[in-house]
Amino acid sequence: MIAVDTNILIRILTKDDPAQAKRASKLMEADDIFIPKTVILETEWVLRYAYNISRDLIFEALQRLFGLPNIHLEDPRSLSQALSWYAIGLDFADTLHLASSTRADRFATFDKTFAKKASTLTAMEILEP
Repeated sequence: MIAVDTNILIRILTKDDPAQAKRASKLMEADDIFIPKTVILETEWVLRYAYNISRDLIFEALQRLFGLPNIHLEDPRSLSQALSWYAIGLDFADTLHLASSTRADRFATFDKTFAKKASTLTAMEILEP
């Protein structure tokens, strides 16, 4: 199994550098691939801010990526939950933080907008300290 960095995913998803995209595709096809949560988080951020790709296209790309048979995700349950919340309009980083916090019974944030939305998504108590 090969773990990949964000730049591998970005090359595959954007094909902005054809030579690197080809090399990245060969790598992804050659073995089982492990993708850490941090790489998914950074990939969404890079696609949104550096490439100005829409939320809908990012969602579709991540959903396709997560469904490939040779892809193994760190904490797939949290990533799946975060992606479903992202699909309904929440910030991906916020959703991943919340989805990854299931060991806790409370979640604290100063982000009032996120707190209000989060309180409707989970049984976890959302605190605004």
